Amino acid sequence: MVTGLRALTVGQLTAYLKAKLEEDPRLSQVLVTGEISNLTNHYKSGHLYFSLKDERAVLRAVMFSRNASRLRFSPEDGMKVLARGRVSLYEPSGQYQIYVEELQPDGVGALTLAFEQLKQRLQKEGLFDAARKRPLPPYPERVGVITSPTGAAVHDMVNILSRRWPLAKIVFAPVQVQGEAAAPQLAAAVRRMNERNAADVILIGRGGGSMEDLWAFNEEIVARAVAASRIPVISAVGHETDFTICDFAADLRAPTPSAAAELAVPDRAETAAALSYQRDRLSSLLRARLSAWTQRVDALTACRALRDPLSLTETRRTQLDGLRERLLRAQGGRTEAEKARLAALCGRLDALSPLSVLARGYAIASREGEVVSSAAALAPGEAFSLRFGDGSVRCRAEATETEAKGESGDGGK
Repeated sequence: MVTGLRALTVGQLTAYLKAKLEEDPRLSQVLVTGEISNLTNHYKSGHLYFSLKDERAVLRAVMFSRNASRLRFSPEDGMKVLARGRVSLYEPSGQYQIYVEELQPDGVGALTLAFEQLKQRLQKEGLFDAARKRPLPPYPERVGVITSPTGAAVHDMVNILSRRWPLAKIVFAPVQVQGEAAAPQLAAAVRRMNERNAADVILIGRGGGSMEDLWAFNEEIVARAVAASRIPVISAVGHETDFTICDFAADLRAPTPSAAAELAVPDRAETAAALSYQRDRLSSLLRARLSAWTQRVDALTACRALRDPLSLTETRRTQLDGLRERLLRAQGGRTEAEKARLAALCGRLDALSPLSVLARGYAIASREGEVVSSAAALAPGEAFSLRFGDGSVRCRAEATETEAKGESGDGGK
């Protein structure tokens, strides 16, 4: 056992080491590069806990919410970063760690990475889909302009709108287009124009600048407000080569604010020329149609039926008389033919009539209204009637004689 040493508690030793680390000026501000691993985002507190590692060692790291809230990108496991902060010791676990104050991607700018991360995330949500894009009104009556009241962009847009389509009323919403307050103001202006139905089309944008200057138009709050707008939105941020998240969320991107104004409204001179052309074309079509109708009326007027309508009546009357005579002749011939046919049928019918047979000397025997067709049907003493051509006689059978197979004999007395 070593003698002469004073025993320290674990807490005392840890506190001593922490003090030594914090007293070292070289550890109060360090810049460390490494790969993020074991990232934990405490959403309630906003603190970030992670490790920085390389092929030789691992360093625990923490970034408190007041610093994490200023990050332009979302840290991820496997991302190589540069971390600036101070080194100290966390007494409850006895581990030394770096308290990160600033964090940025290593090899690519934080703004560029944040831009790509947000773009990919919103694109996966379908926020940039072409099916969501709304068509622009061809002749807007009210044009909403959301931009800075002091920049050159607002003057360019107002001048072009007034020159190209003075019939449209300009509804101006002045906002900041740079700085921390810019994004909330831009989003609020878009929502307010929709709530009040203040415009038929909205122009949102600003003039050129650095990526930092244009960053308000890359904020998620602006992109979602533009995408949710019922009023079509034209985004015009920076110069032709500048692209922002707002451009992708808008219904149409214009390369410059001036171009946005030109896309928003038709040109008065071009519209007047088009109307003049259509008016001349319509007049020409009407003249051609009127000329065709006039020629048709002239042709009808020259028709004999209109000049002398009685001549057409006489012609039709002559045709009618001829048809009537033909009908009468045909009717007479048909009647005579039918008369002859009827006479022939009557002759044939008369020849077949039983009365004609009786007129030649024959008689018909009947009993109680039924014809007696056989001598065997009458019994001796039975009464019956004989029908002659000129009358009938009541008789009584005294005897019957029948013939079989051409021979005759007594049938009974």
